Amino acid sequence: MAVELSSKSAYIIPLCPLVASCLTGSFSFFFPKATRSLRRLCAASNIFSLVVAMFISFVLVWKQTATHSIQQYLWAWIPKSDFRLKIGLLVDPLTLVMSILVTTVGLPVMVYSDSYMCHDQGYARFYAYLSLFTASMLGLVFSPNMIQIYVFWELVGMCSYLLIGFWFARSSAANACQKAFVTNRVGDFGLLLGLLGVYWITGTFDIYELCDRFLELTSNGAVNPTFAITVALLLFLGPVAKSAQFPLHVWLPDAMEGPTPISALIHAATMVAAGIFFIARIFKLFSTLPTVMSTISWVGGVTTLSGATLALAQKDLKKGLAYSTMSQLGYMVLASGIGASQSALFHLITHAYSKALLFLGSGSVIHSMEKVVGYSPDKSQNIFFMGGLRKCMPITGITFLIGTLSLCGLPPFACFWSKDQIITESWSNSLYLGLIASGTAGLTSFYTFRIYLLTFEGDFRANQINYMESYTFSPPEHVIHSWGGVQLDLPTKQTRNNFTSVDKKREELLEIANLGAVPTSNQFYSGRNLLYPQESNFCMVLPLIILAIPTLFGGLIGINSVQKGYGLNLLLDWLISILSFPEVHNHFEKLMEILISSIPSVSLSLIGLSISLKVYGHFDTKDNEKLGGREVENVFLVSARNWSLNRGYIDYFYKIYFVRSVTSISKLISNFDQWVIDGFINGTGAFNIFGGESIRHAKSGRISQYLFGLIVGTVASLVVDFPIPPLP
Repeated sequence: MAVELSSKSAYIIPLCPLVASCLTGSFSFFFPKATRSLRRLCAASNIFSLVVAMFISFVLVWKQTATHSIQQYLWAWIPKSDFRLKIGLLVDPLTLVMSILVTTVGLPVMVYSDSYMCHDQGYARFYAYLSLFTASMLGLVFSPNMIQIYVFWELVGMCSYLLIGFWFARSSAANACQKAFVTNRVGDFGLLLGLLGVYWITGTFDIYELCDRFLELTSNGAVNPTFAITVALLLFLGPVAKSAQFPLHVWLPDAMEGPTPISALIHAATMVAAGIFFIARIFKLFSTLPTVMSTISWVGGVTTLSGATLALAQKDLKKGLAYSTMSQLGYMVLASGIGASQSALFHLITHAYSKALLFLGSGSVIHSMEKVVGYSPDKSQNIFFMGGLRKCMPITGITFLIGTLSLCGLPPFACFWSKDQIITESWSNSLYLGLIASGTAGLTSFYTFRIYLLTFEGDFRANQINYMESYTFSPPEHVIHSWGGVQLDLPTKQTRNNFTSVDKKREELLEIANLGAVPTSNQFYSGRNLLYPQESNFCMVLPLIILAIPTLFGGLIGINSVQKGYGLNLLLDWLISILSFPEVHNHFEKLMEILISSIPSVSLSLIGLSISLKVYGHFDTKDNEKLGGREVENVFLVSARNWSLNRGYIDYFYKIYFVRSVTSISKLISNFDQWVIDGFINGTGAFNIFGGESIRHAKSGRISQYLFGLIVGTVASLVVDFPIPPLP
């Protein structure tokens, strides 16, 4: 009975952040001045609400491990009609795992946001949106039927729209949130059609009942196979847009216009995770149709590879991480398509902590860079303006390195265990999918370590660029080549006072540019007091340290090796039996077997990491190594760089063939409405006015004129009607 009551209390989990969001939003709307003075109290209330939700989630998980039960608590919503719908809660292992994921990632993000957003005028509004976002995702995972899922699905999309466009005064942020909203409309419309279709087939919206009936009807041949496949693909279209799968991924890099804490939450535990959760929730429905499963796997495979190639040469720190998220989500969808849904969920969890760590680390870097280069995303987020930040920001640098190595898939970090499972499953299912999964592992190591090297290693480059700009009337064009070289085009016009010094520095800079190295601050800027980024404060550093723990050990705790005969919880079994040497030896042998079987995938990751170190390691300019630019410059690399920087030309394709087409059709319809529809209505009105004016002038009010008109009309009618005799 106690277990039942504790499970029924699961409604408190989404309710806590929802109440906190409503209170914060209402208070800031009705009492704006009081909110500004008590905004820290508002933040504390939102954080406390998520702490309560997290605590209840852990209690329910502890109970779940003892009972292994699935429980539903339903209340009638539409009881008195032929169409009966119930709302409530579904408590099962998938729900509780996602609940822990959302709360444990959301809590560090909220703590981090207190310092990151402290100077923003929308501080309280941001926390209201953040809590509503978390509550919407928690409501989604606890939903027992498809209608309730769809409601919270739309709420998640609405919150992402509000948070991506949080700084709506910037045109780029306004355009980004509109792009995300419109792109997700495509997927959500497909999802709505799929929901109607699956209800027409099964007659129910309950998830478990729906999947069972769909399986029974398709197995018996009672449903047209083409119609069933169409309905399943329409359902899959929702996760394609929500989880940024090809070709509806174009909104994800632009979503980086929002504040960095929300970027971490979107990419780790809320919006993009909703699509993977939905696939896992109705996986039984998809698994009955091989065509649909094949489509899902190949969409995931294409997304995995394309996301990795698009991240190869990105200059924006957050956009590079965004394309990385796209690629890793492709891994999860690929795993779901080949039947490895548990591996997909495992990778969702390990990737969530690693990516949250990386995004919060990037926010720490951006927050510190803004004090040096100003509040311009083109500079504060440009990795070529950074370098050497590990010396200035050691905690951020170390934690960012931990997240990088985890994303690279190196043991013993979290993402290694989950990614290795997916690669193994891919090889056993399809040769081509195995090649894609393995090749992407090498590309992932290359671009993630590239981001780390350009950001944290070498010398700090922003001061060098800013210093040279002060010597000229116009700023010099300083372009650091995406593949490791440098191009410096200095203007020839100087003032009389600094002509000699700048000319000398120009010769030295061009000489270094020919060597393919970046000038060190000691070469030209000695004797000048330059600004350098500083380590972030405790409220921003603490979440990084906390998230680094599951990034290090999360894979060991959750490793799923049932297929190989291992336990579900390798690390806990190891710790429990630590006093028994034979048991420790047994677990050690199992661990070694896993590591040995993963040698091919780890080798590819090390190759990608080594190439990245070779190309970008010269940014440590103490020895002025001759690297890169000219030696690696060839047609293939230029094409790959242009492909990455131009986003695979997919945005251009959409702009030409979709945006312009829709705009042209809209203009045509507008002209038709203006000249034909409105023309007919306006013409009718003008004719009535003209006729009325004509009659008004004819009506003078004199009886003599009326009598004269009557006589003339009578005579005319008699003349017309009088028969004329024929001529003789």
